[in-house]
Amino acid sequence: MSSHYYEYPNGEVHKLSFTPGEHSEAVRLPQAEGKAKRAEYCRRKLKETLKPGDTVYCVLRHESRSGMQCRIDLFTFKKNKPVYLSAYAADLIGWALHSKGGVVVDGYGMDMGSHLVYELGASMWPKGTRRPHSTRNGEPDRAGGYALSREWL
Repeated sequence: MSSHYYEYPNGEVHKLSFTPGEHSEAVRLPQAEGKAKRAEYCRRKLKETLKPGDTVYCVLRHESRSGMQCRIDLFTFKKNKPVYLSAYAADLIGWALHSKGGVVVDGYGMDMGSHLVYELGASMWPKGTRRPHSTRNGEPDRAGGYALSREWL
């Protein structure tokens, strides 16, 4: 099933596998432009929810028999309620979101949740954070990849 990108008048950009209704004011975008606009939209939405120093919680949904691929869902908590991050994270990073849940992560031999959260931070703050969010190797750290911490649920 093929998907297309649609931009709405309110600035939302969505990847859809269906055509919006005839009364929708959504504009279909070319694939490359749509992918870029969707990534930027996801970055904005994630920055509304996550700040440097926040914790992202990982839930392992599935691991392949070979151990070389897994699916991980991402959440954070705001006002003691879980906030689902996986769809925005997958589209921002450019990785697949599985239909049964979780961002598809390829690789093995390391903590894949840490890898996913690192890539999320690096994609959210590609030029680093404005202010140091922590220290690394005794020096102030502004690197986006280390701006978020990770916990497993």
